[in-house]
Amino acid sequence: MAGPQVLKHRRTTLERAEKFLSGPGFPDCSLRGRLFGGTCPLVSLSCFQTPQRIPYDEAVRQEFRPAKVGDSFGPTWWTCWFKVELSIPREWVGKEVHLLWESDGEGMVWRDAQPVQGLTKEGEKTSYILTDNLKEAEPHSLTVYVEVACNGLFGAGKGSLIAPPDPDKKFTLHKAELVVFNRDVHELLVDFEILVDMAKFLGEENQRSFQMLYVANQMVNLLDVTDSSTFPAVRHRASSIFRQKNGESQHTIHAMGHCHIDSAWLWPYEESIRKCARSWVTVVRLMEKNPEFTFVCSQAQQFEWVRNWYPGLYAQIQDYAKEGRFIPVGGTWVEMDGNLPSGESMVRQFLQGQRFFQQQFGKLCLEFWLPDTFGYSAQLPQLMRGCGIRWFLTQKLSWSLVNTFPHSTFFWEGIDGSQVLTHFPPGNSYDLKGRVEEMLKTMNNNKDKGRVNHSAALFGFGDGGGGPTQKMLDRLKRMTIPPPQHSSWFLFLWDQIKKGNRECERILHDAEVLSSFALTQKNTFQYPSIKLQHLWRNLNLLLVLNTLPWERTEVISRTGAKTLGADGSVTMENGVIAAHLDSMGRVMSLYLVHSGRYDDYSLESVQDGHCANQFVIFDDVPLYWDAWDVMDYHLETRKPVTTLLKPLAIVLTGSLRGSVKFSLQISERSVITQEVILDAMCPYLRFLTQVDWNEAHRFLKVEFPLRVRSMNATYEIQFGHLQRPTHWNTSWDWARFEVWTHKWMDLSEHGFGVALLNDCKYGASVHKNVMSLSLLRAPKSPDATADIGPHEFTYAMMPHKGSFHEAGVIHYAYNLNFPLHTVPAVSAQCPAWSAFSVHSPAVVLETVKQAEDRLDGLVVRLYESHGSTVVTWLQTSLPVKEAINCDLLERPDPSSHLPLEEHGLKLSFTPFQVRSVLLILRQ
Repeated sequence: MAGPQVLKHRRTTLERAEKFLSGPGFPDCSLRGRLFGGTCPLVSLSCFQTPQRIPYDEAVRQEFRPAKVGDSFGPTWWTCWFKVELSIPREWVGKEVHLLWESDGEGMVWRDAQPVQGLTKEGEKTSYILTDNLKEAEPHSLTVYVEVACNGLFGAGKGSLIAPPDPDKKFTLHKAELVVFNRDVHELLVDFEILVDMAKFLGEENQRSFQMLYVANQMVNLLDVTDSSTFPAVRHRASSIFRQKNGESQHTIHAMGHCHIDSAWLWPYEESIRKCARSWVTVVRLMEKNPEFTFVCSQAQQFEWVRNWYPGLYAQIQDYAKEGRFIPVGGTWVEMDGNLPSGESMVRQFLQGQRFFQQQFGKLCLEFWLPDTFGYSAQLPQLMRGCGIRWFLTQKLSWSLVNTFPHSTFFWEGIDGSQVLTHFPPGNSYDLKGRVEEMLKTMNNNKDKGRVNHSAALFGFGDGGGGPTQKMLDRLKRMTIPPPQHSSWFLFLWDQIKKGNRECERILHDAEVLSSFALTQKNTFQYPSIKLQHLWRNLNLLLVLNTLPWERTEVISRTGAKTLGADGSVTMENGVIAAHLDSMGRVMSLYLVHSGRYDDYSLESVQDGHCANQFVIFDDVPLYWDAWDVMDYHLETRKPVTTLLKPLAIVLTGSLRGSVKFSLQISERSVITQEVILDAMCPYLRFLTQVDWNEAHRFLKVEFPLRVRSMNATYEIQFGHLQRPTHWNTSWDWARFEVWTHKWMDLSEHGFGVALLNDCKYGASVHKNVMSLSLLRAPKSPDATADIGPHEFTYAMMPHKGSFHEAGVIHYAYNLNFPLHTVPAVSAQCPAWSAFSVHSPAVVLETVKQAEDRLDGLVVRLYESHGSTVVTWLQTSLPVKEAINCDLLERPDPSSHLPLEEHGLKLSFTPFQVRSVLLILRQ
């Protein structure tokens, strides 16, 4: 008979339920202590260690030595293979039996030569189910292997998550035994957890909170932890409240298993391959036992890794993909950076990714999946739509320290007008754990209440892999406030890598163009498609030969440099621009030579009383994320670099090129050496810069105070440009104290402006009239040697009349980044030859490549660069017999053949439109 009803104090009742659930002070009354029944030692445990990541077949042939619980292994990045021989007691027939394994590092169980389960203490996976119901007839003795990587989910940082790895770290085996797993105790623990959390997080103002607390208290009264016969009635009481339905107006959460794995972060690339296998094999095991469970997975590169290294696991993944449960998403080769890649690199991310998913899974992805990106290019909506994608999911923008983004679900419109339906999961994370508090946040944090009544919840350990657990699934099964639905609903690159990225993009561009030309000239030429695909995929993993008819210009004899006076300053001029430099290489004056006069003050670029090309150094100490964040307060520590090591000296004074050189001391450890170059008839002054960089938490920039005033500056992005304010009037403006750009940025007033070009830099700012280019940082975590050593880069200062469109800034930025190639001439008389020409200066021919699916076809990609509506002609001397419009995946539109006319192909463009054309060649 139930005891008398008593008045309940909310706090004591809640704490009673919590104590019963955890019970650290009362182990005899704790439910958690009954999770495991009998235990049994292993028959034998042995191991061997290797610095290599070797396949299973090779590992099992090695010589194993005896091992025991308490042993340590390592060091960091090594692998320890354990041979586990076990025998399950006969008296455990009918029981669920686990191999309980708790060790440091990331483990994976191998059984019958196949990976079967990930084991990671950090990822709450510390046991492998040997059998969920031991049968008398099944084998009781068997051998399994456990492959343990000597690193954690987040690498092996010394002292903190993002600290440089500790190379001598040791990893310990804490538990290795057989146990009986009491599934009914586990289910009761999850019941209690959900009820207690609902009581806590729904709050005292919510009636359901008191209902949950009342039921939890009743369950404590009914349950005898020493008597399993009391368990069914207690579980029935819990399930009765979990079965209660909400009204149709309730917010619907679509819970999707997820496992974000950074392809490279705090561990070597090779470890990322094993992280994928450990995480995904666990997902497959969960799918076997949870038919409602769906899992979304992006990044074609990671699928390719598993396909090559774990073919048995990959076959299981393909089977579940056919059922619509293991769902490939994203459509790109990797979840790439959103700032650094060029427009063409972004296209190749989608091209390689979508083709892979089509070939391997029989369909294209309809959503772009980029939860953890750095930056959002304003051209992404057009690129998505051009690759068959209609929806976009991301998360990171909602983590801003300064501004809260006002929407969760909205249409994002790109600079060309393309739109994609975009969703930020309101739970504010892509690695939820299925807890009550997270689901309530997902419901309450929806920024579009009343307009959108659905949202996604991505659950599973992420960043370092791990993925969902059975406990997460069990939590979600019980929740009715709100009711989760398993669903497939979709609505450190540092300086040397940045330089390498730009250079690789250029080399691949040139290789494709030259190979395409060779293909049209020689029937025997084999286009290196496989090699190029491999290189593009490598570049995508890490993140243009001029075919337009640019003129060459007659060289005049006035180019040169001459010393003026005893102060060591130099004047350089070439008939287009003239510059005056002081002995430290700072630009005191830079002006356009106008009508043969050199005193036209109205065309001066540099602000009165200031110097351009001024190097400045800042302290750079973020709050935590050392290599990632640049905080606004670093601007308060500005110090000009003024220590002259070698004064300005003339290097060249010829008629083709004039140059001067100087060196500055940044500190006792770091030096800048710069050659300032002016070529004949060139409209920009070029700065070839070498830095021997040996700093710690310092930030080097170069500044250009200008005699130009404008409320907005223009920055190049992928396939276009956009404007940003030069003031910090609002928090949204102020948060953009540092922004990204590609090959150029420009500050112009009516009739005059100055552009700053570069060959490998991405960080920039324009505040009021000062242009600034970010050059080098010196973070110490996670890589203590990041960017330490020699660097070489080039930037250029270009004053111009009129707008940047009229002055050809885009054209000259391409010239700086894609210098002409020189090749040996067969004879002194080489006929002029132009493969392509575009009549409009607004249209850029960006790419020429062989078509993916036609050996007799070339794909050319063009974009409108000015932000204008334009009709132009594309002329070619190549033997083209047919031209067809195609999308970015090179799928031709059979209804959109382009007529070949006398002037070539007539093409129309809307502002910033990207167009691809398939050209079929005559054989």
